[in-house]
Formats: sequence, C-alpha cells, structure tokens
Amino acid sequence: MTPRPRLLAALAACAALTVLADPAQASPADAAAASVPSAPPRTGFEASGGARWTGLDEEERFLAAVDRGSERATLTTLGTTRQGRPLRLVRVGAAPGPAATTVLLVCGQHGDEPSGREACLTTVRDLAYARDARTLRFLARTTVLALPTANPDGRAANTRHNADGVDVNRDHIALSTAEARATARVLRDHRPHVVLDLHEYAGTPPYYVKDLLALWPRNLNTGPAVHHESRTLSEAYVRPAAERAGFTSGLYGIWTDPVTGEPVRQVAGDGQERILRNTTGVKHAVGLLVETRENALPGTGTGTGTGTGGGTGGGTGGDPARDHRRRVASQLAALDGAFAYVTERRARITAATAAARTAGYADRGPVLLGGADNDPAGPAETLRNPPCGYRLTTGQYAEWSDELSLHGVRVVPDAAGAFVPLRQPLRALVPLLLDARAAHHLTAATPLPRC
Repeated sequence: MTPRPRLLAALAACAALTVLADPAQASPADAAAASVPSAPPRTGFEASGGARWTGLDEEERFLAAVDRGSERATLTTLGTTRQGRPLRLVRVGAAPGPAATTVLLVCGQHGDEPSGREACLTTVRDLAYARDARTLRFLARTTVLALPTANPDGRAANTRHNADGVDVNRDHIALSTAEARATARVLRDHRPHVVLDLHEYAGTPPYYVKDLLALWPRNLNTGPAVHHESRTLSEAYVRPAAERAGFTSGLYGIWTDPVTGEPVRQVAGDGQERILRNTTGVKHAVGLLVETRENALPGTGTGTGTGTGGGTGGGTGGDPARDHRRRVASQLAALDGAFAYVTERRARITAATAAARTAGYADRGPVLLGGADNDPAGPAETLRNPPCGYRLTTGQYAEWSDELSLHGVRVVPDAAGAFVPLRQPLRALVPLLLDARAAHHLTAATPLPRC
C-alpha cells in the first residue's frame, strides 16, 4: 500500500496535496504527532496549473515554509554551486537509526529535466504535512531524504550540464563538481538503503516512447542481493505503479518493436560506475533510475484515468501545461510504487544492503572493471586475484584524499603517503578509483599483491 493514495488526483486538480484521511482512523498518538501549525505551501508549478516550472526563488521560499511549518521536516545546506546557489537536503520522517529505512531522492541532476524536481518538492511537502494514519506509520519507520534540485545552476540555465559544463551524472567517481560532492556526502553520511534518481528522456517514435522508463544498477560489482532488490523495485513496484496510474512503461535504454514488444536496439544502460545509478549499487544501496518522457507525442487524447494526461502515448491537444502535468504525474506514480516497495520489503532491503556492506571484509572474489549485467566483463576487465590494497605516494594522497574521504573509503596514512586496503565495505570501489586499468580511475596507485 502506498502512503499517498490520492496524490495523483490532487495533482491533476493542482490543489494543495495534503493527503488527508478519515480522522477516525488515526489514534490519539497519531493525531498528536500529525499536528502541524500552518497550511501547506504550494509550488509555482501547482499555482500555475502546470503552465510553468517552479522558479529557484520560489523553491527557496517553498522549502523554508516546509521547514518552518512541519516539525518532521528539516532543511540543511550541503554546499554551494559555482554560481553560489545552495545545494539543499531535506529530511522528513523517522530519526536515523537501525530501525529506520532511509530513502534518498535525487532530483534534477540534469537542469533541463524539471519534472522529477517538481515531484520531489511536492512529495517532501506531502510527507511533512500528512495527517493520515497510513502515512504516519510509514514515516515512523522511514527517513526520506531529498536533494530537490541537485543541479541548481543547470536548472537556472535550463541546461543538462552545470555551470562548469560538466554532466553531474557522469561525475560520481571523480567528484570534480560541487553537485556530485554533495551527493557523495549524503551517500557516505546517511548510507541510504534505497536511492531513486529522477530524470527525463527524449522519446524516439515508434520504438522509444513509453511514458516512464526505469533501470536498476547494472554494474557487476553490485552485491547480488542488492541487484535483485533493485530489479524487484523496478519490475514489481515502480513500473506496475505507473501502469496502474494509466502510464506506459519500459526499460531505459532499450528500443522495442511497437507491434511485438521485442527489444530491437540498446541505446543506453551500461554498467559505467561514474553514473549515479551504478555508483549507488557499488556503494551497496538499492537503486533505480526513473525517466519520464519529456516530449509530447502527436495524436488526440491523453486519458490516463487520473485526469493528468499522457497515459498511452496520446498527445496533449496543444496544451503544454497538460503535458507538464503528465510528466510530473508519472514521476509521482513511480514514487508511490517505491514507497510501497519500502513498506512491503523492509526486512529484505535491510538484509540485502547489510550483506553487501559486510562482504568486503571477507576480501574474496574478483573485482570487475567493466561489463554490465547484460554484458559480461572480458578478461582485460576482470581482476580475478585483486591486490590486497593500493599504495598512494605523498603527492597522490595530498591530491586525492578529499575525494577518497567523500566516497567513504578507508585510508591508512603513513610517512610514505597512504595505504588503501581492499578489506573494507567499499572493497569493489577501491580498484575503480585507484587501478590504472579502471576506465574512470582517480589516479594510478601502486597495487600491492601482498600486505
């Protein structure tokens, strides 16, 4: 069951999405915990009926209002961008602890893909102000973190890249940007169990036109149970939730025959470790990339059964606002599915992520420098007998110690520089960062066969 049963209908009306339930269903304790002192704020997107996207100044006022208006929401600043814009983190729900499942929403890494950002803004607001018993039970065991605008400079310019011209979603190994560094800090400090990365894509009729696409971490260093849970999140929860809301869905990066549904071409979706979808898998979080189609399709009618438009490949009848609402509504449907997944599979999620995090201490098995779950690694991409660790010179350690720290890699400094052992939770990440044979390594450290 999802914690937001009336969310899509409320979005269609562009009303305040407060998710109120029958007060008789809530216990006195629930009612006391749910009390909030002010009316929920609205985004610029909602106020305009979807005619325009929420401005950055509007976002600042909106998040400040949520922070003031709900005791269960906390707003912090992780850093600033090249152009001085704040990188915000919102936390809603249970206090961090062993009993809580932590979910991270990363929204707007590409500045010209705004629908996921709108979904994140309204979602944190809805959770912060919710009064129904079901949502309160969800929040009692869940910490929801959100980076509502992970690339503010790109959003301001409506560009894919940040102000330095860097694709932030290709920077999660090098950490050369303030935006990727902020995300790495959240992954390191909060160790989320589940990470959802919300994007948009350009459709290519007739082969690549689904309303919503999803893809799990394909990197071969993802723990088996984490990989299984990530696929389950996609195929048993997020995509079915989108389809129940009236949207078509598919796998990201796979063109399909419009008649048979068979795959005809792969255009994306590899195991590159520097993409957040894959970085989260290597760092032992259940992860999913969600992509909604940004372009409207020609045709008449958009019926989804929700009043939001867009369901089965129809056009928007010349109404951009209606298509904007379709894009956001499909993202909200995906989040509903993800929250249902967390509710129903907490124990499996915890077991999968814990097993992956402790497996590195055994220091056994190969590390794979390439390949994907649908593309086996070749001999040159396989470290069958990895070194016991890597030696950094004093110069290398001085240059890269910050990045290693942000990744959460354990490093042992000494007079000669530093030693980075493989026997640690991020065992598979270490060669991807330090081995000269890895495609996106930070530096070519010296592998040590024995320690």
